[in-house]
Amino acid sequence: MVVDPEHVAVNGRKRSQRPQRSHREVADELRSRIRSGELRPGQRMPTQAKLADEFGVERGAVRQALRILQTEQLLSNVSKGSPATVAQDVGRALTGPGAAPQPTMVALASRVTAAFGAPHVEIDALCLTAVSLTLALGEPLRLIHEGRMKPARVDVRILLPSRDIDLAFPAPVDAADDGVRLRRRWLEQRNAQGRVLKHNLRALRATHDVDVHIEFRALPFTPPVKLYLLNGSEALFAYYTLARRSEEIDHEYLEMYDAEGTQSTLFPFEHGDGLRDTTFVEQSHLWFNALWETISSELVLTG
Repeated sequence: MVVDPEHVAVNGRKRSQRPQRSHREVADELRSRIRSGELRPGQRMPTQAKLADEFGVERGAVRQALRILQTEQLLSNVSKGSPATVAQDVGRALTGPGAAPQPTMVALASRVTAAFGAPHVEIDALCLTAVSLTLALGEPLRLIHEGRMKPARVDVRILLPSRDIDLAFPAPVDAADDGVRLRRRWLEQRNAQGRVLKHNLRALRATHDVDVHIEFRALPFTPPVKLYLLNGSEALFAYYTLARRSEEIDHEYLEMYDAEGTQSTLFPFEHGDGLRDTTFVEQSHLWFNALWETISSELVLTG
């Protein structure tokens, strides 16, 4: 009889047919469960053996994943012997100034939601398309519509690249391509995201009597970084890291250099959390205001 090597038993258990996960992927999944509330503060984690079975990895990978979450202050009592415990103060570990940097798509929503807990919400953003901010606003808007949040005023200012400049990126790999298709795709995305963001926020005036003000200004350059300033007290900073990738545009695959902004690692700085963080927040506000008041121009969200 021929035995499929994928089904050979190891220590009495069958090997998983799923692709082997890394310890970081295991940590990401467990962190997501803690963030969603599936794993609650004070709750004991499954044993390392059960986690190894679930994820189809060796126990060593599970231990590495648990140690990552322990360093992020999400778990306590991580040892070889007994199951770890979800930390009691997990909320601060996930969103506080000491939280480990996370991709923008993971980290921004929770911080924007926390900012909407204030009576007067102030958000300043400098970015390439506003995709991440539009997505991050989904959760606080849902909570407002459910009656669980009610800010009195929301002020949003957004700096985006001008339609009249030659973008540094996205850019075609082939120098013979003039980049017109890429620029058109970026402009359509910039305008569409801006219009959705403006509509969703302004709708709060009619539905919940929230005093909403949103403004856009155009920059004469392509920003190599993204910056979010929340309620005057927090600065979230990320680099746009370029990579080569392919995308279908006008029924043709085009090789380009571009950045996945939603995946950019977001570094949080909080006013009052030490001299370094306080200075960074203050200087970020000065920098943003200087751009807003000097070289930026009117931005119209049309073609």
